[in-house]
Amino acid sequence: MTFLTTKSLPRRTLLRGLGATMALPFLEAMLPAFSLRARAAAKPVHRFQTFYVPNGMAMEYWSPKGEGSAFELSPILEPLAPYRNQMLVLSGLRANWNYIHAGASGSFLTGTTRGGRNEVEIIADVSMDQLLARRFATETQVASLELAMDAPANAGACTGNLSCAYTHTISWRSATQPLPMEYNPRAVFEKLFGDSGSTERSAREARLRQHKSILDSVRDKLTDLKRELGPQDQVKVDEYAEAIRDVERRIQKAEEQHDAELPAMEQPQGVPPVFEDHLALMLDLQLLALQSDLTRVISFMISKEQSARPYPQIGVPEAHHPLSHHENHPDLIERMSKINRYHTELFSRYLAKLRATPDGDGSLLDHMTILYGSGISNSTRHSGDNLPLLVVGGGAGRLQGGRHLTYSDKPSMANLLVTLMDKLDVPVERLGGSTGRLPIDTLGGL
Repeated sequence: MTFLTTKSLPRRTLLRGLGATMALPFLEAMLPAFSLRARAAAKPVHRFQTFYVPNGMAMEYWSPKGEGSAFELSPILEPLAPYRNQMLVLSGLRANWNYIHAGASGSFLTGTTRGGRNEVEIIADVSMDQLLARRFATETQVASLELAMDAPANAGACTGNLSCAYTHTISWRSATQPLPMEYNPRAVFEKLFGDSGSTERSAREARLRQHKSILDSVRDKLTDLKRELGPQDQVKVDEYAEAIRDVERRIQKAEEQHDAELPAMEQPQGVPPVFEDHLALMLDLQLLALQSDLTRVISFMISKEQSARPYPQIGVPEAHHPLSHHENHPDLIERMSKINRYHTELFSRYLAKLRATPDGDGSLLDHMTILYGSGISNSTRHSGDNLPLLVVGGGAGRLQGGRHLTYSDKPSMANLLVTLMDKLDVPVERLGGSTGRLPIDTLGGL
């Protein structure tokens, strides 16, 4: 059976159940007709994501050798080799606001040139992700997701006597409104697919006691829908539904383990005790959100600035932040580089899932622009020069990867943000302290 070619399934089809909403991935039935012409005419959805890493970089292990398309991947970048042709490495850009850790994350997406002067004065600028969220809010159920691996802390002083808001988020709705980053997988899942009708813990626990999944609540409607779909679409819906069920199972297991194994830890339900398990859940939730077009804008921090997380699983038992102040000792820099490389390994696994997820005539990775990097280069000096930055993805045909671009005039990172806004068809004249647009399509004859 094939779906009717004269009437297409709406792109934003939602299956609603009791307290739940299930969006669908892109299906062939959503095209006007099964024809090559219809496929060619269907413009892919372009999505944006930030993947922020904290505490600077072991630059000796980050910076590639060579320029243009003839560059060699550095030790930190080696895990990204499968995505070389969809990757731009950018060297020579400077931070707009370089005030230890506050300026690193505070200016990363805002391009702000200044911040507050104490812990209660909170000033930056509207961040790039939120400018995009305003544009896409009419087209998606969730304007944007702001996610992190650490609990939010938007009060008190964390760095240089400035507010913790600067180190715990990269997203700003306005110059004075930093957005908290959600780190609880359960809260993210319910934001995307359904909730208990209340944010109170008792209401959430009541939902858990019902032992109902999102799929259970929309089962009949999903069965009816599949009868009208072609074989390929049926397989795609089954795979997507199983991915949702798998995430639900893992969240429930994490909650059970939280109560059984960590009774003394003050953590909300849904946060797995193991970093890799927590990260895998958070990334799979992002994948589901993008796949179902629930949102087109995601900002993610793998750790906050000044993160003290150790990484004994890779042979680095030292806390990340103290280790980042390596005073240029080679052995400490080498250990720091292991953390940096581990982050790109984890990022590479996420890219593999994006590449393996069909989206129209390509993959999710083909239709994404992902900004990866840190707001500090040499962490000992809290340097804002030569930031470690990558732009990854096919950009819906708007990005030319496979190149290492170096800039000798120290252009502002905010110029890159303005250029990426152009690529996403949401042009702005300026963003933060930008002074123009960054040339990334052609540079110095490369």
